Amino acid sequence: MVARGRRRQSCASEKGGSETGPSPVDRARSGSKHHLLVDATGIPLAWTVTGGNRHDVTQLIPLVDRVPPVRGKVGRPRRRPERLTADRGYDYDSHRRQLRERGIRPEIARRKTEHGSGLGRHRWVVERTFAWLHKLKRLLVRYDRRQEIHEAFLAIGCCLVCFRRLQNSL
Repeated sequence: MVARGRRRQSCASEKGGSETGPSPVDRARSGSKHHLLVDATGIPLAWTVTGGNRHDVTQLIPLVDRVPPVRGKVGRPRRRPERLTADRGYDYDSHRRQLRERGIRPEIARRKTEHGSGLGRHRWVVERTFAWLHKLKRLLVRYDRRQEIHEAFLAIGCCLVCFRRLQNSL
């Protein structure tokens, strides 16, 4: 880091950047993780970037809290989804309880049970959205040292996904 004025900015020799960490699957190379919350059709509702070594469940409640109000029927706009479908990595009783307190029904596969819970028929939607986002090379490989820049490109990618979905529905 180099001090410039009142802020500290990364210098050219610094490796990685903010919000990176050793990836558990890629021989401990530095990397970052994208976390998404999507609706039933694959439209991104909330997103964030963390280091590659952060557990997914740490971002569940912050993502749910970032969902904007959904407009639709006359009356007070719905702020939260009705249900949340997730894989085994999110199976913690404390998080289930927090979701229920927010009026969200959790549909999370239990850990240490056999596969075949049937959640895969809903879970593929978020995987498809990740595939749409990772078509953008700038999101697939992180070139930016600053987390804010990479998260801005992730936001632009989510906007492009929404735009393409809207364009195809017309």
